Amino acid sequence: MPRSVSGVEMRKRQAAHIEAPPQAPGQPRPNTCCLCWCGCCKCLWNEDRMEGSGRLPCTKMDSIETAEEQHPSLEEVLSWSRSFEMMLRSLEGREVFQEFLRSEYSEDNLLFWLACEELKKETDPTVVEEKSRTIYEDYVSILSPKEVSLDSRVREGINQTLNEPSNLMYEEAQFQIYTLMHRDSFPRFLNSTVYRDLLANRRRTCLDT
Repeated sequence: MPRSVSGVEMRKRQAAHIEAPPQAPGQPRPNTCCLCWCGCCKCLWNEDRMEGSGRLPCTKMDSIETAEEQHPSLEEVLSWSRSFEMMLRSLEGREVFQEFLRSEYSEDNLLFWLACEELKKETDPTVVEEKSRTIYEDYVSILSPKEVSLDSRVREGINQTLNEPSNLMYEEAQFQIYTLMHRDSFPRFLNSTVYRDLLANRRRTCLDT
């Protein structure tokens, strides 16, 4: 029998894994990407969606392991202001964003999203059941102190799948939280001292070199 995965262990793994924003299942959306919403985007997210619904979309961050840098350049830090996805590609970008979310008491939104990404990679039914229940108890249950903000329809859909969990059972909830972070938290992050201090530090480094 597969080794039981505790909630603590699962959350420790979350920081090392991240992929592209998921597509909300079963809901029509405009021909836009999840970042710009302008209708003219040719991003991989949109291309994957248009190829067909018979398979899971490829992520825009498949190569994230090789793309991560511990010390991003000034150009990279500046690129975060133009793209939420670009920030998430960077290990330090995610860490700085998480630090900002913690200051707003909304860090659990990112942790929930990361936990869902990890769950989607699982294929073992026993592990899927354990992880899906841990996510529910940590982030979805109304009894959880870390409850994330989901609308009643999405929450009820999750409740109906608890008896037969799958690795995609949180996909719609994950998309909802991703959208919340992108539209609500990300603009404030760009105006925060957390981001501005990092940007100033990189500028000083460039001048010193």
